[in-house]
Amino acid sequence: MQRRKFLKNTALTFGLLSLADYKSFADSIMQPGYKFIPLRNNVGIFTEQGGTIAWLSNNAGMVVVDTQFMDPAAHLIAELKKQSEKPLNYLINTHHHGDHTGGNLAFKGIAGKVVGHQNCLANHQKTAAAQKSESKQLFADTVFTDKWKAKVGSENIKAHYFGAAHTNGDIIVHFEDANIAHMGDLMFNRRYPFIDRTAGANIQSWIKVLDKALSEFDKDTLFVFGHSADPEKVTGGREDLRAMQNYLEKLLVFVKSEIKAGKSKEDILKANSIPGAEDFQGQGIQRSLTAAYEELAM
Repeated sequence: MQRRKFLKNTALTFGLLSLADYKSFADSIMQPGYKFIPLRNNVGIFTEQGGTIAWLSNNAGMVVVDTQFMDPAAHLIAELKKQSEKPLNYLINTHHHGDHTGGNLAFKGIAGKVVGHQNCLANHQKTAAAQKSESKQLFADTVFTDKWKAKVGSENIKAHYFGAAHTNGDIIVHFEDANIAHMGDLMFNRRYPFIDRTAGANIQSWIKVLDKALSEFDKDTLFVFGHSADPEKVTGGREDLRAMQNYLEKLLVFVKSEIKAGKSKEDILKANSIPGAEDFQGQGIQRSLTAAYEELAM
């Protein structure tokens, strides 16, 4: 029964993501069991099936960042109820992809406000309409362009939009008192990323977005990653952001050099690593190569 539910959720997510290579992306969302882990200052993470979730639970209320699928969302809600009877003030989506918003509907009537970037909402609505799954969604009702902030008890929460990257609607959610920044899918830790050009992704801009993040946050900031090659390493530091930035830079350098050398797209897609960024791994390198080729060949 649990497996059947998971497969149903996964199928829905693949539809929402509109991925070209469903099988390879499945590897990044399938994780055994679930973990509800406190980090510091009332902020923690939740992992099960999909992009890493962050949560806040203090004496004034609760906040959740991203929701994975419906079943994991139910597990998260149950764990939060063990922590506190305070209201869930905000549900925040880092971007629209199904493995980050597929559990939103579980928070209907629970979350006071659903927050996201204006492009996240537009992408979410467009993708759901294309899949005829609007009834299975809970869309953002509070949107912003550059910055959004709120206060829950002693915790100040700020969301930053630094430009197009993994999509054109990715945000970073910073719990300032805890100094924890949820990067969403701006961070695939040592794993080949999905670059969603259908939703406005731009690799050159992504590099600049990571520069802005490195400038905005300090050496003590703990970063939460959307995905990781090692499921135990979904948090980290500035060196991990620099590794992601290096991967994107080397990806562009490699593909540009291959194009200049007269290589066809088909030949470029045969590469099995990116020179200078061999620490990135997993399946799905062709997604990166395709996105880089399309961006550079425009």
